[in-house]
Amino acid sequence: MRVNSKNLLLKSALLAGCLAIAAGVAAGQTAQTQSQPQQNRSRQAQPSRTPGSQAVQPAPPGDDYVIGEEDILSISVWKEPDLTRQVPVRPDGKISLPLIGEVMASGLTPPKLSSVISEKLKAYISNPEVNVIVQEVRSQVFNVVGQVGKPGPYELTRPTTILDAIALAGGPQPFAKVKSIYVLRNLPNGTQQKLYFNYKAIIKGRQLEQNIYLKPGDTLVIP
Repeated sequence: MRVNSKNLLLKSALLAGCLAIAAGVAAGQTAQTQSQPQQNRSRQAQPSRTPGSQAVQPAPPGDDYVIGEEDILSISVWKEPDLTRQVPVRPDGKISLPLIGEVMASGLTPPKLSSVISEKLKAYISNPEVNVIVQEVRSQVFNVVGQVGKPGPYELTRPTTILDAIALAGGPQPFAKVKSIYVLRNLPNGTQQKLYFNYKAIIKGRQLEQNIYLKPGDTLVIP
């Protein structure tokens, strides 16, 4: 009887251990099953990121940019919120600011204009700190029209050749007459100059003298 009792106790202990292990495994599987929908929902909640999904804003022109008529300037004066504002450059090249009135902006770089405004504000403010940023470039613009991927106006904030401009505009369309591309340029006497550009010759390394730098107001035509 003693042997049978010991065997019975041993079997009971083994059975209890097996049941505990089985219960633990089942609980782990249940927890994993419950966590998977949550993980799937969290993955679905995250927005997909694809290349180019975020719009790329053009950087403002550098300190060497020459301000022109119709440009939009952001002018801030430290600790003077009433003097901080966006102003357009008028056709006469001037801007209007509180206290100091009209200031010639056209033909100056942003740092130079900051210095001019600071000097004029010294009569009203002690040690004025002025910052000028070109918010929108409207004076230095060329146009691309015709058979390209993205026709329209483009800012001319750095040296840009005809080939550069065609690339910016998405390249010529399949049926474009790439041997007959030309630039229309306004001359000081009121007339227009027509400058031809042979795309096929240029990309083969020939007639490179045709790949000129564009000027503000130029219109690049891809027929």
